[in-house]
Amino acid sequence: MKLNQIHNQKKNVLSFEIFPPKKDSELKNIDATLEILCELNPDFISVTFGAGGSSNHNRTIELAKKIKYKYHVEPVVHLTCLSYDKKDIDEFSKILAAEGIENILALRGDRNPDIPEKDEFHHASDLITYLKNTNDFCIAAACYPECHPESANRIDEMRHLRKKVDAGAELLLSQLFFDNSCFYRFEEDCRIAGIDVPITPGIMPVINANQIRRMVTMCGASLPKRFQKIIYKYGDKKEALFDAGMSYAISQIIDLLTNDVNSIHLYTMNNPIVARRICEGIKNII
Repeated sequence: MKLNQIHNQKKNVLSFEIFPPKKDSELKNIDATLEILCELNPDFISVTFGAGGSSNHNRTIELAKKIKYKYHVEPVVHLTCLSYDKKDIDEFSKILAAEGIENILALRGDRNPDIPEKDEFHHASDLITYLKNTNDFCIAAACYPECHPESANRIDEMRHLRKKVDAGAELLLSQLFFDNSCFYRFEEDCRIAGIDVPITPGIMPVINANQIRRMVTMCGASLPKRFQKIIYKYGDKKEALFDAGMSYAISQIIDLLTNDVNSIHLYTMNNPIVARRICEGIKNII
């Protein structure tokens, strides 16, 4: 089922993100994770996409197929474009279509000095335009409630985001954030800019202080004082940080749902215990 159909049919939509194992030999070991995640009845699971080699593509495809045909949950495959040309995208699209995979999260991809960039897709909007002209996928795009690190300002951010939607993106999945007021402001800016597709907030529970610091550095998310206090007080206490992090994420989600946000995308980091704890905390709300 396509993502736009899921959103049209359901009042509230819950989804997860996972990443494929780094080695083919580890693919079978992810079944235990998927068993738990799929028991939580997500509406879809997105699978990240590693650049730089067919083995990365294959692991993404194999995991997406397993999600769809073994666990009967709709997969969404991430697809980057910065280091690929049209021939590469055509090949990957053909494989996805043949496997019955209908949904793609179209991304530019992070720049990597070890992987050469090609000259056909400079932005995610270029990839979205090409996919829409050559395929019948439902396309989702990424958005940044606190602006992409490379954006000059919020106006520039809205201009680029509007370009993705005009190119054919039917759903926006947000980067992580820890201050809901940032998301509400972003949502309002989108509506003012004429962006009227569903916007799904991305939530990452905090269970490791160093991991969160790395993620914040990469995506530019701000840390509200309440959140900083949690990291400061419990950052070196594993069990305490886990409990505090779960409570913070659940409170974020409850606040979003209370304010009529009707979808949540959970960055699981392949940790089914985190996903289960979050889902138990919101099971009577979402």
